[in-house]
Amino acid sequence: MTTTVDLVPGMLTTRDAIAAAYGCGTFQGIEPAGDAGKVFVYSDPSAGEEYGYTFDGRAEDDEYGPLYLYTGAGANGDQKPSGRNGSLLTAAEKNREVHLLVADGRVPGGGAMQQRYIGQMVVDLAKPYEVRRAPGKDKVMRDVLVFRFRPAPGTTPAWTEADRLPDAPKTGVEITEPGQAAALLTPVTLPQQNGTKAKNTEQHGTAETVADIPAGQRKVLRREGALVTAFVAHLTVAGHKTHSFQITIKGEPGALTPDLYDATDHVLYEAKGQTTRANVRMAIGQLADYRRHIPNKEGLRVAVLLPKEPTADVRDLLAEEGVSLVYQTDAGFAGWPLV
Repeated sequence: MTTTVDLVPGMLTTRDAIAAAYGCGTFQGIEPAGDAGKVFVYSDPSAGEEYGYTFDGRAEDDEYGPLYLYTGAGANGDQKPSGRNGSLLTAAEKNREVHLLVADGRVPGGGAMQQRYIGQMVVDLAKPYEVRRAPGKDKVMRDVLVFRFRPAPGTTPAWTEADRLPDAPKTGVEITEPGQAAALLTPVTLPQQNGTKAKNTEQHGTAETVADIPAGQRKVLRREGALVTAFVAHLTVAGHKTHSFQITIKGEPGALTPDLYDATDHVLYEAKGQTTRANVRMAIGQLADYRRHIPNKEGLRVAVLLPKEPTADVRDLLAEEGVSLVYQTDAGFAGWPLV
């Protein structure tokens, strides 16, 4: 007799029941079920707390809708976008559904961990993951991949207030790789759902479904990642040392992640993929927030990095706010503080 589990958001189940029904493993956080065309993701924020980080949880909605963060696989050493982590990044192209479950106490009368089924997810179209710094099981700091999940079209997730991303226990700053741009360069597409193309599933009559991120915005964000990568290469050739920061604020969820810090010139950069006034205004606000938390603030300068020179009035705005400008040209980059 074949065991079946109907995946209904809000249902309570166990890893063993999912494994018996779909043919996946029971011990890892990411369990592909290739024959069933699914990848099961088990989120347990308390597991991260054991090592000193809490990246798993329901993040604040952004302009594209609901968002859930999930720390990838790998207990020690830098996590890589391959193996089980790769199964999430390639799920759409392999036409595999991603299903999220969250640990929810123990099974009554037993010792097994109970799992609450949240619903079907897709990896964020514009930014599949962020790179964060966190200790491993061996207590050594390393890079971890924090995946960004959106509800699949037509899904009403069964998350609750208890699933909210926990607040940081303390304020702290960790050095990270600049810009974390690699994730932005890999396009991710939605699989078709029940014969309906993803581009036609923007509205589903519920506040909990996520609109498809416009292709134009995906291009902008990938352009931003490529811009940071090119500028880092430019600075490296000039002999500059670069990195970025992961800034956690006590009592607030998530982390602030500036795009780039030039340690040689003591300059903090925020990159934008477009030169519009709205983008530049956002960059000014982000830099004002970030700079408050940068170690050795004395003499720190801030600059906006753009793909081309903006209008004269936007340049005047930056100058009046004390924010410098660097932009990409056919020959490389121009603007202060470049020589």
